[in-house]
Amino acid sequence: MSEVRRNADGFVVNARLLSKAFGLTDLEVRQLMREGRITSRSEKGENEDQGRWRLVFYYGSRALRLTLDNDCNILGHGTFPVPGRELRHRKQDTKPITRRGV
Repeated sequence: MSEVRRNADGFVVNARLLSKAFGLTDLEVRQLMREGRITSRSEKGENEDQGRWRLVFYYGSRALRLTLDNDCNILGHGTFPVPGRELRHRKQDTKPITRRGV
């Protein structure tokens, strides 16, 4: 499989790209995606960026950004910190405490 391809549902990215970026195994990447702990978003370029796509993957307090052309060739990539994201993610995972008999 090439590193990135498109299908009717959107983009399919090889797990190896994410595992390298986040220091995980391919199996961990797949599991974390199923659990919703690795999330993503895509943006279609407009005006001077027409014909390009930006995919951003988030895990913990880190992000991986891929910039693609219309043929899904990677034009650029980089990882960067996302301050405060880890804390927001933990809050979502926290289950509320319920009190009985009060």
